[in-house]
Amino acid sequence: MKNIVVGIDFSQNSYNAMKHAVAISLKNKAKLHLVWVKTAAMKTDFAQTTAAKDFLAAVKEKLAQWVEECKAEAPESSVTSTILEGKPAVELCNYAAYLPKSMIVMGTHGVSGFEEFFVGNNAFKTINQTTVPVLILREDIQINRDLTEILVPIDTSFETLQKMKIAIEFAKDFGAKVCLLGVINPVNNDIKHVINVQLNHAAAMCKKANVRFDVQTLDVPGDSIPALLDAAKKMDVNLMVIMREEEHDLSSVWMGSNTRQIVNNSPMPLVIVPNVNQFLLNK
Repeated sequence: MKNIVVGIDFSQNSYNAMKHAVAISLKNKAKLHLVWVKTAAMKTDFAQTTAAKDFLAAVKEKLAQWVEECKAEAPESSVTSTILEGKPAVELCNYAAYLPKSMIVMGTHGVSGFEEFFVGNNAFKTINQTTVPVLILREDIQINRDLTEILVPIDTSFETLQKMKIAIEFAKDFGAKVCLLGVINPVNNDIKHVINVQLNHAAAMCKKANVRFDVQTLDVPGDSIPALLDAAKKMDVNLMVIMREEEHDLSSVWMGSNTRQIVNNSPMPLVIVPNVNQFLLNK
């Protein structure tokens, strides 16, 4: 990972996201990009007024303060700030897409005295549209815990192993353990066999990378998402890495209800990985 893009709106939650990004940069020396987006509504309301200039001046000043704070905490990392204009999710995703080996870090809520930029739908839109991994943090997530255990749920889907690359990268950067959890749903011998094959592949990837790991399975006769979230709480992991579930709607790809449910209810930070095969199919 070479570039970390942080969605900024100056709320406490985006500040927490920035702190997470700094912690990652301290480990891998990735370049930090603090990105603030000026919306069309703001342009309509303020573009012709002196107050708009004052407002943008205040934004630039605040960004500069946050950049200096990042530099103080991660002196060996490069830190820049950028002001974009347009739809927040679109601009953030486009900015990250043109950077090599990038990741987006953002919060799911961002109500502040400046503007609501990453509230609700905008966070989900970013997850929907991104072509790079997204680290998402709910506003009530603790930010002062060391990253020691990373949960990677494994299912029967073809793309489930795609998330192993970034999980292993985090594990190597932080010296963390990867917790492989095979989710058996529905519970039958055929599904168990497929899960065991997937788990063996995932374990082999950890061994090759010389990363600590353990393997567990979870029998789920009913709804798998509540069971997964309950297991994550009991395991007390610090990070969960999941694939973005794709749902097709004519020419668009939308985040599935399972992904949305996990984002809304996860007790720990999430890394959401887009399906690279989907981009190949859409070309």
